Amino acid sequence: MAVLVTGGAGYIGSHMVWELLDHGEEVVVVDRLSTGFDWAVPDRAELVVGDIGDQALVEGVMKRRNVDAVIHFAGSIIVPESVADPLGYYLNNTVKSRALIESALRCGVKHFIFSSTAAVYGTPQKNPVTEDEPLQPESPYGTSKLMTEIMLRDTAAAHDFAYTALRYFNVSGADPKRRTGQSTKGATHLIKVACETATGKRPFMEVFGTDYPTPDGTCVRDYIHVSDLVNAHYLALQRLRSGGGSLIANCGYGRGYSVLEVIDAVKRVSGTDVKVVESGRRAGDAVAIVASAERCFSELGWKPVHDDLQEIVSDALRWEEILAKRNRV
Repeated sequence: MAVLVTGGAGYIGSHMVWELLDHGEEVVVVDRLSTGFDWAVPDRAELVVGDIGDQALVEGVMKRRNVDAVIHFAGSIIVPESVADPLGYYLNNTVKSRALIESALRCGVKHFIFSSTAAVYGTPQKNPVTEDEPLQPESPYGTSKLMTEIMLRDTAAAHDFAYTALRYFNVSGADPKRRTGQSTKGATHLIKVACETATGKRPFMEVFGTDYPTPDGTCVRDYIHVSDLVNAHYLALQRLRSGGGSLIANCGYGRGYSVLEVIDAVKRVSGTDVKVVESGRRAGDAVAIVASAERCFSELGWKPVHDDLQEIVSDALRWEEILAKRNRV
């Protein structure tokens, strides 16, 4: 049997593929390579280039590889872009996820792990935020993910089907073994942008909003190392295979850092200056959001091992050096 990883040529997806292979799993990837790279998929995993909305293609893969679980990363992830193009996000993140869920049902795939987001909370009333807080997404991106969570909930209630939706906070860093990392050109992740600026790939970086009601006026986020995140997915897979029921859980460390604190960390680790240009607030950005991950700890037995901002930044910087040598991006 094999695990199907959608978006497995992208940032988090490629880390997931390595995590599965490291545990002896068979892996097949479906990715249309809109933001991912074929070279990011290990040779031991099969890459099928295609769209998850192509149900004939996806179901052919599921049947041919005897897929028993889907780990779903494919989708669009840029909050301001979703504000400008809501219908595009509802198509890519919601409509195509519906097609993927239906394909899984048709092919008898009973286990489904979904890449959700802390954006479903909007700006929470209190931090750290638990899974039981009100869901008030402030962008089409957050709403598109919440709609997929609802589809999974209702599908599980009607069929022999169980899912885990992991609500990510801010995913950062790179594989400590240097096998993969955030490689997307023009990426908007804060640590990625700051590292590109520190290494000379960008002349400057923008800070969007310095007048938020936070200690230094910039947004506060919970940054989680990508390797800890994919380990949580693997534990979720094992739980589902062992008969565990459907679950929604936050993935974060429970500590927030402001935009300026992150930039200062990049400066310290890199030993270089990072030129910053202050800009206005971006539409859809929450003020502050930090995870309560107690459910992830208790239900999955998750034990983060990379919970250190300096380590996250260091791994991200090393990956920028590797990318520069590849001359790929």
